[in-house]
Amino acid sequence: MPDSAIPSKLSDTRLGSYEPKTKPLVIGIVAGEVSGDSLGADFMAQMNNLRDDIIWVGVGGIQMQAQGLQSLFPLSRLAVMGLIEVMSQLPDLFKARRELLTAFDRANIDWFVGIDAPDFNLRVAKKLKPKGVFCVQYVSPSIWAWRESRIHGIKAATHLVLCLFPFELPVYERHNHPAICVGHPLLRTIDQVLIETPMTQLRSELVWHNDGLQQFFIERFDAVSQLICVMPGSRRGEITAILPLMLDGIQKLILLDPKLCFIIPTVDQNHQYIVQDVIDKRSESLRAAIVVVYDDSLPTFSQQAMAASDMVMLASGTATLEAMLLERPMVVIYQLNQLTYRIAKRLVKVPYVALPNILAGDAIIPELIQEQATGDNICRTVMQLLQPRAYDEQLSALVETKRILQQQSNHNPADSVIQQGFAQSNYR
Repeated sequence: MPDSAIPSKLSDTRLGSYEPKTKPLVIGIVAGEVSGDSLGADFMAQMNNLRDDIIWVGVGGIQMQAQGLQSLFPLSRLAVMGLIEVMSQLPDLFKARRELLTAFDRANIDWFVGIDAPDFNLRVAKKLKPKGVFCVQYVSPSIWAWRESRIHGIKAATHLVLCLFPFELPVYERHNHPAICVGHPLLRTIDQVLIETPMTQLRSELVWHNDGLQQFFIERFDAVSQLICVMPGSRRGEITAILPLMLDGIQKLILLDPKLCFIIPTVDQNHQYIVQDVIDKRSESLRAAIVVVYDDSLPTFSQQAMAASDMVMLASGTATLEAMLLERPMVVIYQLNQLTYRIAKRLVKVPYVALPNILAGDAIIPELIQEQATGDNICRTVMQLLQPRAYDEQLSALVETKRILQQQSNHNPADSVIQQGFAQSNYR
């Protein structure tokens, strides 16, 4: 193939050889929630940098629309969570799928990329794959943890799965289905400055730019032994279940060290009110040790709060990955409805709930789950972690786990899709 036949943005040898560009590349893409919108926008930006002739068709939010998608309907129409909520919305979800497939047929799409939301996107892909559309699922369903039998449905619906973590790959290898670890977006978006800047400077800058923090710390200048970032989760159910347990632990901690201070960054002002309402029901001494802050001028405010703290006390979730990438020692506290926990314990195969432990294959950070999540245990675990030797040991383990994760997540999502897509699809 002469060089002139290769699109200029695809001439990088990493991308292999491609068919001549004789028509635009039409890609169907669907994100089912706000987090998927961010991931989809990042992927679209990468693709747009490689080709200047892509036509995007599908569903996404503001960020994906900024990359060239004209969303067929609002993303919120697909963002339904909870069994009862999903059941009540099934007729409209079925209708949305029909509308989407009709639009894809009309646009004659070449490829389809489902961003997370596997319950919806895999059903769409299963209709498209037999028609010769190259189908990708970006974010693997959690078959590595439970219900591995779902792999058969994934194989029937997709040509390629883009995984966020290396521990997700073995199940695809066992079943001989193409999958690539492209890494979690946080690996690319965490600001390195937050890691390299001295903590005293980070803390000063954080306080200086926030009125609530200024008011809190003005009376505690040079009187703070340790600053602990507390993150009880972003959902109301998590806050009401987990925050009271954390407060029980904090109450005991400040009896042992009255100079301990705690910062709780919230995702928005409504969550700030919810958290503050729980705290206001507690003792004056506890209320005086905690500041609840929201800053809409800083999209990464919670990451800055973590980076400026000595350690993090948090619920299980993506925040544990953020804390690890920021190299902040942590204690994980989590509690589910007892029935939900019993069911999950029978189904889930992995022994840990926190991502750093799953990635390390070892309990490098303490997990206080269900009946272990008591005020006494939280107090004891935090005080142990604040001891220099235990602190340094966990920090070293987090840094090593982060290093290995970065090494194993070295594939670019757009490159991976283009390599596989031109090799397997009917695009010409």
